[in-house]
Amino acid sequence: MIVTVAAFKGGVGKSTTALHLATYLQTKADTLLVDGDLNRSSLDWSNRGSLPFKVADEEEAVRLAKLYEHIVIDTPARPKTDELKKLARGCDFLIIPTTPDAIALAATLKMVSELQGVRTNYRILLTLVPPYPNKSGEEARETLEGAGLPLFKAAIRRLTVFQTAALEGVPVNAVKDAYAGIAWRGYVEVGKEMLSSGRM
Repeated sequence: MIVTVAAFKGGVGKSTTALHLATYLQTKADTLLVDGDLNRSSLDWSNRGSLPFKVADEEEAVRLAKLYEHIVIDTPARPKTDELKKLARGCDFLIIPTTPDAIALAATLKMVSELQGVRTNYRILLTLVPPYPNKSGEEARETLEGAGLPLFKAAIRRLTVFQTAALEGVPVNAVKDAYAGIAWRGYVEVGKEMLSSGRM
């Protein structure tokens, strides 16, 4: 199974999503995370600590891909249209993370419009959703559902434990923090939705 995580805007939790979905998929079968992000965020994360799966750049991934059951691809931010279409066609599932703010949502809607005519199985994932009483997460969900777009039921909350995980170089479920379980549960729910989407 090949899962691609792509976004038109930076700072929406793209690399964090790729890394935690790779962590989830590793519990099912051997998983490779391909770090195609120009910032090499996943490789940096991996170098700071220990991840339960292999992380490789694009060059090394070509050699390693056949050894793994699942491959998660963390793409560069704002891929060009032809590159985006190629990525979408070449994967089993495309995940588009977006924060609930207007600028990120506009970028997500633009990305979806550029995918028109491409046969791809994709869903939008709301990330960095602020806590109650802030209603931006609910409002973003209503906007996307109103536009008839496929959306994960699960959402990822804005929690500082994700930054702690990045600093320690581990997935959030390996951090000793009261909120680690809540943070990890969000990605477990996303992983389950992805695998049960019926087209895997």
